[in-house]
Amino acid sequence: MSTNAKFGGASVPASRLVSSLAPPGEISSTDIDRSCCIPLLALFGGAALWLVVGSVLALIASIKFHAPDFLANCACLTYGRLQPVADDALLYGFCLPAGLGVALWLLARLSGTPLRGAIVPIVAANLWHLGVFVGLAGILIGDSSGFAWLEFPRGGSVPIFFAYLLLALWSIMIFAGRRGRTLYPSQWFLVAALFWFPWIYSSANLFLLTSPVRGVAQAVIGWWFANNLLVVWTGLVGLGAAFYFLPKITGRPLQSHYLALFAFWTFILFATWCGIPPGAPVPAWMPTLSAVAAAWLLVPWLAVFLVVWQTVHGSVRSSWNNTTFCFVGSGIDAFLLSGLMLMAMACPQISRFTNFTWFGSAETQLRLYGFFAMTMFGAVYYILPRAVGLEFPFPKLARVHFWLSLAGIALLVVPLAIGGIVQGWKLQHPDTVAFADTTKAMLPFLRVSTTGLLLMLLGNLLFFANVMGLTLRWKIALLKQFIAFVKSPLETTSASASLRRDKEVRA
Repeated sequence: MSTNAKFGGASVPASRLVSSLAPPGEISSTDIDRSCCIPLLALFGGAALWLVVGSVLALIASIKFHAPDFLANCACLTYGRLQPVADDALLYGFCLPAGLGVALWLLARLSGTPLRGAIVPIVAANLWHLGVFVGLAGILIGDSSGFAWLEFPRGGSVPIFFAYLLLALWSIMIFAGRRGRTLYPSQWFLVAALFWFPWIYSSANLFLLTSPVRGVAQAVIGWWFANNLLVVWTGLVGLGAAFYFLPKITGRPLQSHYLALFAFWTFILFATWCGIPPGAPVPAWMPTLSAVAAAWLLVPWLAVFLVVWQTVHGSVRSSWNNTTFCFVGSGIDAFLLSGLMLMAMACPQISRFTNFTWFGSAETQLRLYGFFAMTMFGAVYYILPRAVGLEFPFPKLARVHFWLSLAGIALLVVPLAIGGIVQGWKLQHPDTVAFADTTKAMLPFLRVSTTGLLLMLLGNLLFFANVMGLTLRWKIALLKQFIAFVKSPLETTSASASLRRDKEVRA
């Protein structure tokens, strides 16, 4: 199966010919892709591994709702430890390194500048994965900070912070050395995201762990950090990638440059203030301001919808055979749907039925997996063959991965959302519905969601097989080149010696 048919764009095997035909002094896209090869393999390979680990742990945690005695004799595998580890493996193990790899490649491509000093991103990628391993192990042994999405102990948080700084610094250096002064919408989103994480992560660690503030201020900072990480950072990177790949695959320019800029600024302006739930035990102006900001998210939501609709309108059917388009398009749909769910949860009339229920978990999973992970899957399927110069070993599995992930997300999110509403309605009637009955009513929805996690795990295994298979292909090709390089001087020497012997015999 050709790369043109499945992964959209230029044919990978012809890349060296394209590179050789580039005008003198001009850097070809193939040279830029090759310069990012090893850092991307380190980032995407580790991300694929942590994704499988997180999926396995999430499935085990979900099974514990139906079978509480399952693995109950092991303290490390209790639900209170498994669920945070599964969440952090998804966020810190997959989402952030995958997003950093996509940002690194996109900034290099859009800037027309190859990556220099690739050893630093390679070291940073391995340092990141080491930090994730230490952090996840710390949670499993009980050394958790206790704050949602910030559970890593210091031994894990410090390495990933410095690894992020190194990767972000090298990406910014590429952006600063760009050949053209014109900025693409994707560059706005990605550069903002590179600065966003160090700010929110260092601030949250400072005020919650290093020099903790007192009282309810801790809860406010925790909500602020979680919202800026799960909504703002993922939104910036995911939209930046989508605004590049959708026009690239459909062959249509991104419609309305100024509307994309408007979506960028309004998204940053309003999304930053969300996250505090209505009725929180804090001064009333805080949840009110958060609810107003969430309502105003409708403005960037409409802007993103119009930009995407005008760009892909009329090209969906012709682009549907492209795997990257399927993943990224589904990711944008999930972004829009999760945005509606986020705005609904901020409404006081609706939040009565959604607060402290599974509805919030459904929105989080839809945003992290349905939007961000799906967008990253499509980006990796597009980027990695071009960076390595080889096709995926199992290209047909990419389409199977898409359908398994899509079905898994639907079976995970929809039951949790419906079950959360049912749960919230029952909790509003404590006089007529016992709490035990409310808990039992959620079991059918949780069983369906477990099936969804199983399908997602199968899809993640296929993704892992493709990434690891491509890495193995690259290493084998590298080994063959090295052997050929070593043999060539020996063959030349042997040929020269045989010529000399022939001359001596003739003489």
